[in-house]
Amino acid sequence: MNWKIYIKGFTSFLKLERSLSANTIEAYRRDVEKLELFFDEKKLEVSPANLTAEQLKEFIKWINERHLEATSQARALSGIRAFYKYLLLENIVVDDPTQLIETPQTTRKLPNTLSIEDIDALINAIDLSKPEGERNRAMLETLYSCGLRVSELVGLKISQLFFDTGFVRIVGKGNKERLVPIGETAMKRINGYLEFNRIHTPIKKEAQDIVFLNRRGSAISRVMVFTIIKNLAQKIGLKKNISPHTFRHSFATHLIEGGADLRAVQEMLGHESITTTEIYTHLDREYLRTAIIDFHPRSKKQL
Repeated sequence: MNWKIYIKGFTSFLKLERSLSANTIEAYRRDVEKLELFFDEKKLEVSPANLTAEQLKEFIKWINERHLEATSQARALSGIRAFYKYLLLENIVVDDPTQLIETPQTTRKLPNTLSIEDIDALINAIDLSKPEGERNRAMLETLYSCGLRVSELVGLKISQLFFDTGFVRIVGKGNKERLVPIGETAMKRINGYLEFNRIHTPIKKEAQDIVFLNRRGSAISRVMVFTIIKNLAQKIGLKKNISPHTFRHSFATHLIEGGADLRAVQEMLGHESITTTEIYTHLDREYLRTAIIDFHPRSKKQL
């Protein structure tokens, strides 16, 4: 059938019209290809134009039988929904069968977070006698101070630093830009790294504006940031399974526990939906109890 032609047009649309990241586009493409594979395995002659809701239900049953978690099932259906929005927009189909399908229910897992003491211990464990020590300390301080994704950290440019106003300009998912406040400690560590360490690195032409470099003068890789954090956790005997994203989770959680407005945290994290940010409201019971006693009118002592 003509699935491959439509999938190719879909990926071009996501790239050129939606300006999505390469990783997101690849995820959407794989979602639709799962549906194509389903019809191939079942030896069914089905095109996007004559797909029915019943066939979609059979597809969901098929991926469920492959022991995919509800989140993976929901992910696949999300990609197929985006595919049909494109087909409708291009007048390739007149009906969207995905509208008749309910999204599989998922349970939202609470993210691992670090305490302030954990973060201090990790940063203090960095060996500053090594050439990469100041860089690693600046990176971790930036992750925690700004709540960045690892892709945003490794792609951070010197031209995006506005330390005179206390902000950094971040280019996030879908090339969406946002301004994020940065703390004094992180600014101090970045400045120290730029002035006294980075200048001794032979910088490649394409990386002249990149903040964090590897020893070869190129942008540090995502994998290297993961490795640095894993090694530090092992060094201090931290049993939690952590990654660069754990610093982002901790950033958001500590802000909300400190009383920050949820909308402000949403803006700083670059979340499109407030529901994504709401997962960080997993505060301990004592904190919630105190908040209610302090602010709920029925909890205050009657005069």
